[in-house]
Amino acid sequence: MKKLRRTMLFVPANNPNMIMNAPVFKPDCIIFDLEDAISLKEKDSARDLLVEALKTFEYCNCEIFARVNPLYTPFGKDDVRELVKAGLRNVRLPMSETDEDIKNLDVLLTEIEKDLGIDRGTVKILGAIETAKGVINAEKIAVASSRMLGISFGAEDFTRTIGSERSREGEELFVARCKIVLAAAAAGIDAIDTVYADIEDEEGFEREAQSARKLGFAGKSVIHPRQIGVVHSIFTPSKEEVYRALRVISAIQEAEAKGLGVIALDGKMIDGPIVDKAERIVTLAKGAGLL
Repeated sequence: MKKLRRTMLFVPANNPNMIMNAPVFKPDCIIFDLEDAISLKEKDSARDLLVEALKTFEYCNCEIFARVNPLYTPFGKDDVRELVKAGLRNVRLPMSETDEDIKNLDVLLTEIEKDLGIDRGTVKILGAIETAKGVINAEKIAVASSRMLGISFGAEDFTRTIGSERSREGEELFVARCKIVLAAAAAGIDAIDTVYADIEDEEGFEREAQSARKLGFAGKSVIHPRQIGVVHSIFTPSKEEVYRALRVISAIQEAEAKGLGVIALDGKMIDGPIVDKAERIVTLAKGAGLL
C-alpha cells in the first residue's frame, strides 16, 4: 500500500523532548533536522543525540526521515554514515540543485549499505528543492536515482535566490510549485509542499494547504504540531469522494465482467482517467484508515 505523506513534521535534532514526543502528534512523517535548526557548534552533538534516539525509540507508524547537512559541508557525509548505521532509512537532502547532487548521495549510500551488509537501495532519498537552479532542474533531480521517493519544496531559500520576499498570497511561488509537482508526477514519486512559517496565521496556512492539494502535492511540511490536523483533513479524501470512487470502481468492474467497452455512471461517461483518480482516492482512504 502506498504510504501517506500528508504531513512531514520538522523536529530539531538537538531537542530531546521533541525527539521523544513527536510521534504523539501523529504526523505521517517526522523529519529530524540536522541542518537549518542546528548551529555549527552543535552539529556533532545533535547528530550523536539523534543516533542514540534512532537506536532507542520506536516511532510506531511514523515514517522517519533526517534532513542531513549538504554533502559538500564538513558534516554531511558523517550525518549520512552515522544515521544509516543507526537505522535511518530515509534521507532528506537539502539544497538539491542538480541530478549530480542526488547521484553523489546515491553513491555514498551504496558504499554504506555494502559496508553494513544491507541490500542496495534500502535507503531512500527525498530531494529538497530550495533554489532557482533546483527548480529549473527538478525534472532531472526527480529521476536521478531509483532511490527517489519524492521531491520537496523549500520556499524560504527559494525566494532568497530569486530576489523576492515570501508573501501571504504566494504568487512568487506558483511557477516553482507547478514545476515541482509536474516533475514528481512524471517520475511517479511524491511532491511535498513547503512549510508555512507563520504558525499564528491559521487562516493563511489552511488556504495554502488547500492550494497545495489542488496543485497536486501529496502533502506538506509542517513546523508545529497544531498544523498537522489541518493538513490531514485537507489531504484526506472526504466521505463523499470515497463513496463516489467506490461506485466508479464497482461500475467499471461490473462493465468489464459483462464485456462492455463504454459505461456511464449518473449520466456521465467513465473513462480511464476517471478510474485512475478513483483508484488513487481509494488507496489514500485505505492508508488513512477510512476503509
